[in-house]
Amino acid sequence: MKNSLNQEIFDLYDEYVHSKIERRTFVEQIGKYAVGGLTVPAILSFLMPNYEDKIQVKVDDDRLKTEIIDYQSPKGGGNMKGQLARPANNQSKLPGIIVVHENRGLNPHIADVARRAALDNFISFAPDALTPLGGYPGTDDEGRTMQRKRDRNEMLEDFIAAYNHLKDHPECTGKIGVVGFCFGGWISNMMAVKVPDLLAAVPFYGGQPSAEEVPNIKAPLLLHFAANDKRVNAGWPDYAKALQENNKEYSAHLYPDVNHGFHNDTTPRYDWDAAQLAWQRTIDFFKTKLK
Repeated sequence: MKNSLNQEIFDLYDEYVHSKIERRTFVEQIGKYAVGGLTVPAILSFLMPNYEDKIQVKVDDDRLKTEIIDYQSPKGGGNMKGQLARPANNQSKLPGIIVVHENRGLNPHIADVARRAALDNFISFAPDALTPLGGYPGTDDEGRTMQRKRDRNEMLEDFIAAYNHLKDHPECTGKIGVVGFCFGGWISNMMAVKVPDLLAAVPFYGGQPSAEEVPNIKAPLLLHFAANDKRVNAGWPDYAKALQENNKEYSAHLYPDVNHGFHNDTTPRYDWDAAQLAWQRTIDFFKTKLK
């Protein structure tokens, strides 16, 4: 079905999942494209994430030791939770990766991505910014509604606190990077601004810091952008200019003919080629910068 859908449908979906339009408006607009045998319910079903069938690394995968742990975020949400994962039989300290979710809490997909990172011989920590509200509620629609109730700068503090917690973990070398997606991409950029000892930051289609904040960046950046993502890409020229003017280390990749969310294999925005390339670049970057 993916090839039969107009690009405007994916643009509408992007507006919907980023709370630019209400669900009712989204459904009404989708109705304009319900032609040629396509029905609105069929289009909606196709667009929505399929977590059950797409998990690559299950929670009980015996190659990993995976658990939900508590940590403290005094400047953010207080008592927080997150998924900690690392190779099951590891005997030495590992470099760490903070994995930051989208604008809907720690859903099954991002938890899966964090476990994938652990399989590459890292200790990964994926916090849930919805912890103060009860945690990821089970659906993305509810998760987005909940996350809008939290202040994003307090959530940034939650991920900075997660960095500090992981840095002090007895199984971590203290060498830590961050990767995030969408909202998590913004968090990744902002952690590069706010955390002087961060060693690597990888924002996937994330919002950018202001030009005034760029001089504070110490971490090397690897930035991934989707060519069809006009909303996020609009801020890139100014960000690139500020990075260049301040002699910051960065590399950026624009993946052609793909949409925002192309790494997320639970929705039809997923693009296998771009996702595989971007993730391999990410892991190689972390191996270089953290080891």
